[in-house]
Amino acid sequence: MNWDDVRIFLAVARAGQILGAARRLELNHATVSRRIAALERALGAKLFRRLTTGSELTTEGERFLSVAERIEADMIAARAEIVGEGDEISGVVRIGAPDGFGVSFLASRLGVLTEQYPDLAIQLVPVPRSFSLSRREADIAITVERPTEGRLIAGKLVDYSLSLYASRDYLKRNGVPQSIADLKRHRLIGYVADLLISLSLDYGPEIMPDWQANFAVSSALGQVEAVRSGAGIGILHSYIARVHDDLVLLPVAPPIRRAYWLVYHETVRPLRRVQVVSSFIAATVEAERAVFA
Repeated sequence: MNWDDVRIFLAVARAGQILGAARRLELNHATVSRRIAALERALGAKLFRRLTTGSELTTEGERFLSVAERIEADMIAARAEIVGEGDEISGVVRIGAPDGFGVSFLASRLGVLTEQYPDLAIQLVPVPRSFSLSRREADIAITVERPTEGRLIAGKLVDYSLSLYASRDYLKRNGVPQSIADLKRHRLIGYVADLLISLSLDYGPEIMPDWQANFAVSSALGQVEAVRSGAGIGILHSYIARVHDDLVLLPVAPPIRRAYWLVYHETVRPLRRVQVVSSFIAATVEAERAVFA
């Protein structure tokens, strides 16, 4: 079996289409198609169903995917052991993170790492979406739930809380709610429910069962800015909200507790650059745990 054919198979499986894989691999579409056909002949099995929307793994393809990922992990480990990275940590590491944590915490701290390792390139993607580590959309992901499926390595970073906040100006104009029942006469700011990346982020009902936002923003930082503008009361990350003097904590409901997890695919475990970046993130969060208290 040709390793290059396996590598191309993985790219197509992760991209979900031959054209996307060809672009990522910087090969031409015909070459990718030809190599997939050669691999299918060698295995005596059809690995993909060709659809108008792309390429979908067959049952045999799904089974081969786990084999191919083990081969990939062995190749990465062998390369790291034989070639070695020594003290020169280099290459690209992409980090996918929720926008609140990515922008408010990570973005201002990763520069220390790039200064320490000039040949290391960090790509931080702080957006409110989930990242597929098996499809290599990111090397490291910060998640709000511990993953339960896939060959993923996960470690808990830190607990954090969310609470009700409003701007001083809003409270001056509309009064301070004294109970959960009072919230019903106030304008509420929340999230776009059908765009949530995790059910654990549907925290409105933990405040009150019939939580309905008048103004929904699909970004944690966007919600903060909406509340700061005086548009209403929102459930905000406390570690972000409390740095703004114009925001007031409303203790009419207990804090909501959540956690951040650091996750990466086990196939990239041998890569020193991934280990260096993940260790830096974990150590930085640990050193500044009080920020999230």
